[in-house]
This record gives sequence, structure tokens and C-alpha cells, in this order.
Amino acid sequence: MAQTNDTDQFKKVLSHAKEYGYVFQSSEIYDGLQAVYDYGQNGAELKKNIREYWWQAMTQLNQDIVGIDAAIFMHPTTWKASGHVDAFNDPLIDNKDSKKRYRADVLVEDYCEKQRLKAEKEVEKAAKRFGESFDADMYRQTNERVMGYLKAAKEPVERLARLLEAEDLAGVKALIEELEIADPDTGSKNWTDVRQFNLMFGTKLGASADTATDLYLRPETAQGIFVNFLNVQKSGRMKIPFGIAQTGKAFRNEIVARQFIFRQREFEQMEMQYFVKPGTELEWFKIWKERRMAWHRALGMDASNYRFHDHEKLAHYANAATDIEFNFPFGFKELEGIHSRTDFDLKAHEEYSGKKLQFFDHETNSSYVPYVLETSIGLDRMFLAIFSNALQDETLEDGSERTVLKLPVALAPVKAAILPLLKKDGLPEIANEIIEELKWSMKVQYDEKDAIGRRYRRQDANGTPFCVTIDHDTKEDHAVTVRDRDTMTQERVAIKDLKNYLEERVSMTVLLKKISK
Repeated sequence: MAQTNDTDQFKKVLSHAKEYGYVFQSSEIYDGLQAVYDYGQNGAELKKNIREYWWQAMTQLNQDIVGIDAAIFMHPTTWKASGHVDAFNDPLIDNKDSKKRYRADVLVEDYCEKQRLKAEKEVEKAAKRFGESFDADMYRQTNERVMGYLKAAKEPVERLARLLEAEDLAGVKALIEELEIADPDTGSKNWTDVRQFNLMFGTKLGASADTATDLYLRPETAQGIFVNFLNVQKSGRMKIPFGIAQTGKAFRNEIVARQFIFRQREFEQMEMQYFVKPGTELEWFKIWKERRMAWHRALGMDASNYRFHDHEKLAHYANAATDIEFNFPFGFKELEGIHSRTDFDLKAHEEYSGKKLQFFDHETNSSYVPYVLETSIGLDRMFLAIFSNALQDETLEDGSERTVLKLPVALAPVKAAILPLLKKDGLPEIANEIIEELKWSMKVQYDEKDAIGRRYRRQDANGTPFCVTIDHDTKEDHAVTVRDRDTMTQERVAIKDLKNYLEERVSMTVLLKKISK
């Protein structure tokens, strides 16, 4: 699938998310708070289910991974040791005419992505001209125009990485000017100098201003894992290799927080740090790349929506790093990071705390500081990836249209809608009996308003995988009609078998088993 930059689709995502109770602007009655969002009744359920899918895949399917829940507030020296106080910066640039602020590196990356898209459009046009015999890879390597676009997509990113590594901010500005990058909103090319901007939120802990301690809201959840390394290892009698997983809120004062819930100032991470023997980290890096991609693909979204993107500029703590990027309505963007963090974090905390953070290997009778493999995914970004991919408009065989939210079944907020055909003749009573049976194992919803066809459409748009209709025949044959959201096929199922029928299709276990396939 070619990358899209579908503004209309993105607008539909925003509108649908609000209309169906998935995501609201925070404090909307006060005109909102920029880049802060609330999850509605359906959004909270979907978010919880995504989190649970990740958590179970990590801590339930792997005997060598355990989970913790560390505090948001941490001792301020934590962030000095981790490098966040001195190095957690983004290059900031302002446009003098529009007065708008941007991340300088993102401006360059977006420019390069546009060049890559131009190349792919040329390839697509050629494919239509030449038909089935067309060799796309060969065309990319031989067509001068395509080669020029691809070169323009690659070289600036490589130069940017070298400039940022050297902390040459003047060079970054010169690169932006050389590429003639304009303000995306106004077209102005009148830029300020580039300067660094620290992303951490400061706060205070204490009863009075005189005695309060300066703290930071955590910018990531990983450090809570590192400072608890020995606590978990000893109390759990863990042996290398082993992992520690955590989900939770993190906070970053983003220069440009935009694209809905993709980039927020308050967000949630799902991170796992896997501790390994030094020298084996690159082997484990490859393994975790494969494992994490398998987790994503088990959701059933087309594989062409994903790609790996190796880092041109490695973070100060890493010796290997890649991103899993997803094809959002606004293009391929980072969804998950997989990093080989070496022993930087544990050694830094050893130095600043004066405490040893080492693993004693009884087989060799020696101690060492483990190396770390990290997988880090934004829960909000994963929510947006799933939601935007699921939202579809379909034209049916009879020429009518429907909007359907084809969420992965196990993640859907409501698993089944229970629909009495009429509000009388004892049908609502049977519907409520069915709800009493099902509610112990899955979230179901009662709906009796409007004609049955309209209710089907409403549940389709809400993402509900199954509709269970109780009709007059139910009183005779003790069966119901189950309609599938995606295929719209209908099947008669005995009430006594309904619970098993649905559980076989909606349970998290069914989804988890797909990971290893």
C-alpha cells in the first residue's frame, strides 16, 4: 500500500471519534486545552483492551517477563542520571512571519517524505502503463526522475543526523534554507535560528514553597523500570535474560503537539526492558523486532501498513535502534521503537546513586551490569492506528452505503449488541435474560430504539462485532439471529449455545494465539 496523506479521511476520524464517544477534546466546555484529550465511554474501553492485549502478550505469554507499576514522581537525580536534564531536547525553529513554532528535524523529515511520495507516484503511474510485466524495483533503480526523488528523500535525512550529532544548529537552519522548506501553513521561508528546547515538565513536591523539592513529571516510563531492576530481580528470583514491563502516563512539553492524539503532552506508554548478557544484545534486538511485528500483525491490519525504519542518528544510550512505522491517514509515522540501550542506564544509575545494579551469575561466579533491549510503544498512537485503519465507508451490493468501524474483534468496546425486534410481546424480557447470561464474560449493550436496519448501521459505526436479534421465532425455537459486522452474514444460534459461540470469536485468547502463527 502506498503511503497516503488523506486529509479527508483524517477529518472523518476526528468527527467519528467524537460522535461515537471515543475521544473528546479535554475541557471542551472551556474551549479546550491544546493537545490534551479525554477518552469517552467507548474510547476508554478500546484503550483498556489495547493495553490488556499488550500486557497479556508480554507478561502472560512470556514466563521471563514480569510487570510493575512505578510512580510518576521520581527522585530528581533520576533524570540527571538518565541524561534527560542535559540532553532531552528537540531542535526548535520559529517562522518570523506566521509566528508558528516547529521542530526543525520534523520539517526536514516531512520534506524528505514528500520526495519519497513523489517517487512512488511515478512508480504507480509506470505500473499502470506497463501492466503485469512491470518490475517496480528495477524501475526505482533505473528511472532518472525516480532516482532523483529517492536521492532527495535520503540525503537530507542523513545530513540532518550528522548535524544533530555534532550539535550544529546553524547547520540545521542552513539545511532548511537550502531545501527551501516553507512554513506548512503559510508558505513563508522566513525562519529564526534553531535552538534546543527541553521537553520536561517541572513541578514541585512539598507543603510550602520554602521547603518544596523541584521535580519533573516523568517524560518516559523506562526509568521506573531501571531503578527497580534489583528489587524485581531479587524478589522474583529472575535469571538473565528477563524482562520488566510497564504501562503508564508520561508527559512531554512538545514543541508542536498536533495530529490529534498522535502527539500529545500527556500520553500513555507501554514499555518493556529486556535484560540480557553483554555481547548478546544485537541477537536479542533482532528477536524482539520479529516478536513485536508479530504482535502487530496478529491484529489483522494489512502488512503493507507497517515498515521498519532504522535510525540514522542513534540516541546517546543506543548501539542499535529501529522504529515500527504505521501508515496513518497523514502518512507513515513512528508507532513503536525498539532499541538496544546497552548498559547505559544501569551504569548511570550506579554512578549517581552509589548503589550496585548488577546481576550475579552463579554459573560463572561473577557479577556484571546487564545490557538492555527496549520495546516502547505509545498506547494513544496505537489507538489512533487501529481506529483510523478500522474506519471505512462501504458501498453495498444494493447500491446503499454504510460507515463501519472494523475494529479487531477482541479489542472492540462492545462485543455484542442485544436487539429485541420489537419493544413488546416479551421480546425485551428475553433480551435482558440473554444480557444477564453474557455480561459476566463480555461487554454487551441493549438497544431497542429505531428499526432493526438502522440499529445495525448504528452498531456497525460503533464497531460492535456482533448483533444478536430476538424475534418472534425466538419464543418458539429458543434461538436468535447473530449478524456479523464485517460480512453482514446472519446465522441462527440457539440461546443455550450463544455464550460459547460469541466467546470463541471475541475472547482475548483467540487474538493472543494469532501472535505465534
